Amino acid sequence: MSKKTKIVIVGAGFGGIEFVKALHKKPVEVLLIDRNNYHNFQPLMYQVATGGLEPSSIAYPVRRIFINYKNFSFRMAEVLQVDITKNQLLTSIGTIDFDFLVIASGSENNFFNFDPVKDELLPLKSVPDSLKLRNHIFQNFERAMASDEKESVEKYMNIAVVGGGPAGLELAGALAEMKRYIIPKEFPGLDLSKMSIHIYESGAELLGNMSTEASAKSLEYLKALGVNVFLKTRVKSYDGSTIELDNGTRFTTDSVIWSAGVKGSPIKGLPETTILNGNRIAVNEFNQVIDTENIFAIGDVAAYITTENPKGLPMLAPVAQQQGEFLAENILRKIKSEPMEPFQYRNKGVMATIGRNKAVVDLPHYKFQGIFAWFIWMFVHILSLAGYRNKIITFIDWFINYFSYARPLGVILISTKAKDTKENKVKMEEEKV
Repeated sequence: MSKKTKIVIVGAGFGGIEFVKALHKKPVEVLLIDRNNYHNFQPLMYQVATGGLEPSSIAYPVRRIFINYKNFSFRMAEVLQVDITKNQLLTSIGTIDFDFLVIASGSENNFFNFDPVKDELLPLKSVPDSLKLRNHIFQNFERAMASDEKESVEKYMNIAVVGGGPAGLELAGALAEMKRYIIPKEFPGLDLSKMSIHIYESGAELLGNMSTEASAKSLEYLKALGVNVFLKTRVKSYDGSTIELDNGTRFTTDSVIWSAGVKGSPIKGLPETTILNGNRIAVNEFNQVIDTENIFAIGDVAAYITTENPKGLPMLAPVAQQQGEFLAENILRKIKSEPMEPFQYRNKGVMATIGRNKAVVDLPHYKFQGIFAWFIWMFVHILSLAGYRNKIITFIDWFINYFSYARPLGVILISTKAKDTKENKVKMEEEKV
């Protein structure tokens, strides 16, 4: 190890960050590449979308995380392709050589057969997504306030959440609390009896990856908040203003939040045989990409298929974090010509929150719900944030919100749909006539 080996990591998500941390002060050269210059804490994006947190509370600059790492460098760039024969990455800023490549590019929205209308949907996969959703929600309330008596306001006030996983439930719960505590104060003229929040899940239960106790309790919490939950219900189509379900029922809404699934986001140039269903990269027990020697993949984009996990490990942050830390050790072993060790995931638990004092927690040997679970959820998420400032600011914001139900970040920054401008122009012309 006298000559420093160059390790390139694609993606500044949970896996990529832990991988770099594990190589601190090691005799290797580490280069991290990402299209954004920040690490995004995805579990709290719904808080930004509903005005509870600033984007800066969940996004932290990559360079600042590793400011004291002498063997680390960062480049903000798009990775276009990998040449596995030349050990090179083709990026938007040029060609980059590597000795080892780690793909931690994460996942992206899977719109399934809704790709043709995906621009009409509101996903929640990035910080820009959360800001767009926040703008859209508050802008629709303003539209409803400005509507005359002849115009139906249901399309502006109704909200549909597609997908009954943690992201969908957490967002639905936050929106229901806004309807109950925030909107009556900020928009006193709105008739909230015309506002409905629906959540659609094609499966038989919510939180399919958690326990039956968690599923049942989350359903109870949502109903208590006034959310209409539809299980075994598939969204058939959406035309930008009306949802049609597989049973023929229709629901008028201008706001369809998509949390129905994700797929891997691999980079181009890998052997076609390594790309599995769901766009995940096939890896072995060492997280080594199949049919390659010095290329690895971790996190959401990677799938090690076994009889116990026929679809690979779940696409969760703890999986990526453990893989990142363990892979760093394995690559150091490989550099020293030592045998690598197989990765084994240690399940430390899963949790979700559905509003204030309402959460469900599944630990390996214990399951509990309610206010204690909510405090556990809050404590874990605050500790997981990058940067001491983010931890402190988030704690202060949550402390204030707990007693006041305040959502102070409802500033509308941009128009969310180009068609609004066209509609306004037409309306103005009609008024002139």
